[in-house]
Amino acid sequence: QVQLVESGGGLVQAGGSLSLSCAASGSAFRINRMAWYRQAPGKQRELVAAITSSGGTNYADSVKGRFTISGDNAKNTVYLQMSSLKPEDTAVYYCHAMAYSNPVRIFWGQGTQVTVSS
Repeated sequence: QVQLVESGGGLVQAGGSLSLSCAASGSAFRINRMAWYRQAPGKQRELVAAITSSGGTNYADSVKGRFTISGDNAKNTVYLQMSSLKPEDTAVYYCHAMAYSNPVRIFWGQGTQVTVSS
């Protein structure tokens, strides 16, 4: 199994910055992709940003230019630097990890609240 432990988040004013981190522990599977998803009240969970073990990244259009995802393969850790935060960024942010094993295995963190006040 793989455990994902998230840290960061909290309350920030609009225009401010926050950082999230997520560390994957457990050596059962090699993690090939890590990502951040978020879910606001009454809305579906959506992809925020993802990074592969080779360094490829992709972002939701709503966060491009404001959020940066990075990773440390040696530490199996992924980071999300969020800047120019908006009230609509308010959500529970979840860390996600995927192992390209057979079958593919997916792991989720417990979630961390990000609240942006206007």
